Amino acid sequence: MRVLIFGASGMVGQGILLECLRAADVAEVVSIGRSPLPQKHPKLKDILLPNLFDIATVTDELTSFDAVFFPLGVSSFRMSEADYRYITYDLAMKIASLVAKQSPQATFCYVSGSGTDVNSRTMWARVKGELEEALLRLPFADAFMFRPGMIRPLDGIRTKTPLYNAIYLLVSPLVPLLMRMFPKQIVTTREVGKAMLAVARKGYPNPILEPIDIRRAAGILI
Repeated sequence: MRVLIFGASGMVGQGILLECLRAADVAEVVSIGRSPLPQKHPKLKDILLPNLFDIATVTDELTSFDAVFFPLGVSSFRMSEADYRYITYDLAMKIASLVAKQSPQATFCYVSGSGTDVNSRTMWARVKGELEEALLRLPFADAFMFRPGMIRPLDGIRTKTPLYNAIYLLVSPLVPLLMRMFPKQIVTTREVGKAMLAVARKGYPNPILEPIDIRRAAGILI
């Protein structure tokens, strides 16, 4: 399996990347992102693209993939809707539309978020809901929208957002207990990566995966 990842340097992206590198059936992983990855691995190709809106400059690198994972995203904190839409909706659609032309046989997996809803009054949820609908219409072999809620980072992974790091630091002692109390609501970075690979291999009954679906796809819940 050949896998293409956008946003592999982020918290969720790192979890997905590590699972791809561990998977025996993944022959090659190509990462396209703004910053270099900390990992060096024989089956990893790291392509730097400081401005991802320039995706057309690496068109030749987008062919013959079996799976495309898109955990790329930003926090909407203190952002206007216009700016958030540009960085979230416009960028994702520009990249995904080109990749769909180059690798139409691929399964596309987008990391959205719990609470995403095209009819929501909350700005980020509405924008991501519109993006989900647009991505599902692209001519990929298949597409799935992942909506994790709270994510527990493992393997030394940290988020790039200082506010989120502070929150994780505060609640981390309680996370194991919370996961036992709410096993269908909280996922780990490992589980997201395992679930994406499982969905790329054999699909999933629903195009939208909530936290419980992510854990089921990862083989944690039956």
